[in-house]
Amino acid sequence: MAVNFSEAARALNQAAALTKAPGIASPDSGGAGVEFSQLLKDAAKQAVEAGERGEAMTVKAVQGQADVAEVVTAVANAEITLQTVVAVRDKFIAAYQEILRMPI
Repeated sequence: MAVNFSEAARALNQAAALTKAPGIASPDSGGAGVEFSQLLKDAAKQAVEAGERGEAMTVKAVQGQADVAEVVTAVANAEITLQTVVAVRDKFIAAYQEILRMPI
């Protein structure tokens, strides 16, 4: 079954609008809600930045400007971040499919 991500995001936004919930509160926000979409955007941005840092360190290593340990650390961090993003994506798809199966 192919999943259209725009429809999934739209469905989640509609569900959030129906509940009029303030969103997810982070421990350091003093109780103010954070939008779920903003959390996803921030996570995606951090994942891209981790990948870029790994690539930059690899280029520096090729040029002889970086230590191998720094390169391995940056690439491992990018790999772990990518695995996290894939896991979140899989959970998002599973949640959307569960919403589709709910009776009206």
